[in-house]
Amino acid sequence: MTDSPMTAPAAPSASAGEVLSGYLTAQAGAFLRALPQAVGEAGSRPGSLPASAAGADDLLRAVRRIGGALHTYAAAFEPGWAGELRTELAWLLDLLGREPGYRRRSARLLAALDSLSDAASETPGMLSGHAGAPKARALLERQLTLARTRAHTSLLQQLRTARLHALADRMTLLTGEVPLLAGTAGQEGSALLPQASAALGALAAGAEQLPLARAVQPYGGDGLHRLSSVPAARSGPAPAAADADSLLAADDEPWHRVRVLVKRARYALEVCQVPTAELDGLDAVLDRHRDASDAAATASTAARTPRITPATAYVLGVVHADQRLEVEAARYAFGHQWPKLPHHGWHEWATA
Repeated sequence: MTDSPMTAPAAPSASAGEVLSGYLTAQAGAFLRALPQAVGEAGSRPGSLPASAAGADDLLRAVRRIGGALHTYAAAFEPGWAGELRTELAWLLDLLGREPGYRRRSARLLAALDSLSDAASETPGMLSGHAGAPKARALLERQLTLARTRAHTSLLQQLRTARLHALADRMTLLTGEVPLLAGTAGQEGSALLPQASAALGALAAGAEQLPLARAVQPYGGDGLHRLSSVPAARSGPAPAAADADSLLAADDEPWHRVRVLVKRARYALEVCQVPTAELDGLDAVLDRHRDASDAAATASTAARTPRITPATAYVLGVVHADQRLEVEAARYAFGHQWPKLPHHGWHEWATA
């Protein structure tokens, strides 16, 4: 992040209708080009999928951008059409995101466990030589492979339904004509800037609700230590693992909401052809926050698997704590990268 101001963007020379139509038709075209490749990748066996499936990634990218534009610039479109399309895009986004999510969790957890149990380096990990490490690794691999296989099967089933074909038909129509309201088409391109600034304002409001004062250290253990101070814990024994998971999930939720707001702001600025480098950095940090949070929850759930040995449960607990510290590291990075709105001039053109 820099402290240089984000100056008011130049008004697009094209009309508002031309800007929105050009953006959405381009993204609809990207959707249709990526769909056959993504369907082909999904037809492969789960274990044969590459670490990054290009077709699915491109499809997800187009889905997010179309949905984001429809959300931010909703006033420009016929409400019924935009609402229905956003619903279908949200369905596909959730469907496509499940298997990659499990893949990210697996890669992150196994890498963390291997690092913690490393005995070959000059500074061995704290789980080096621990009897529970191999069993914990096997348990995580087994559970995540099963979850990924189920997500893969569900994706295959849904990709063969009439619902997806109907969505593809909508995208085909969108490449030819965008159903804008009559008053939008002839407006100047500058008419889109207040709506883009509203997305930035929503992001600013969300960020102001974050407890950034608690994220002043990269690895403070704040979230873990605070579990002992919640009211239920003070009035009785330490909270059960499931209760602790719920508390941590609630603690993470505002950060997840801001992650969504960052993406919406990025896509809103893309429509107006405004550089998004600063928001790209915030997006990457909050993606890391989400991945570490998901990985920690997975480790905690695995530690409650019936009939595992105490040694295995201990190792999984250490991995859980390691990932919660990664959550805090991401929050620390966000606090240092988050631009102050007056510095970056967002308010100056928010009401332009």
